[in-house]
Amino acid sequence: MIDQLSFREAMSRLVGAVTVITTDGPAGPGGFTASAVCSVTDDPPMLVVCMNRNSRQHAVFSSNGVLCVNVLTADQEKISRTFSGAATVQERFQVDRWSVLETGAPALQNALVNFDTRIVQTIEAGTHSIFLCGIATVRIESEDHPGLAYYGRKYHPVGAARSLPVL
Repeated sequence: MIDQLSFREAMSRLVGAVTVITTDGPAGPGGFTASAVCSVTDDPPMLVVCMNRNSRQHAVFSSNGVLCVNVLTADQEKISRTFSGAATVQERFQVDRWSVLETGAPALQNALVNFDTRIVQTIEAGTHSIFLCGIATVRIESEDHPGLAYYGRKYHPVGAARSLPVL
């Protein structure tokens, strides 16, 4: 078995889209920055979000039962830093503009994509909860913006999607 530091170093070499995960409901608002998001299936549409159970916001997400995965553009690095730093929940939502979709979880305006979801199952694994999320609504930004990736413990812009020529 490898040690924790070696595993973390190895994982820093895995490129991940930068997302801000948000919630709101009876337990109040919450939000954090994450790159631990992955699709599960397209029938029915589902994704997973991993969250440390030691997080002060874990109970908020679990109680609300809804979350929105906001995929950030390269221009939204400040939002990622705000949601991963020491800012209060109220301060986090004062950065940029927010709306709500079907579930009531905050959806970042001008994100590349908003996945508005309901948590349908929670699996405990080590220090984290794995939220299996059923997609209620998807909002896709219509403009062609570069995305924001995290690699080697640094932020990197990822080129905007371009159509490939048909051969």
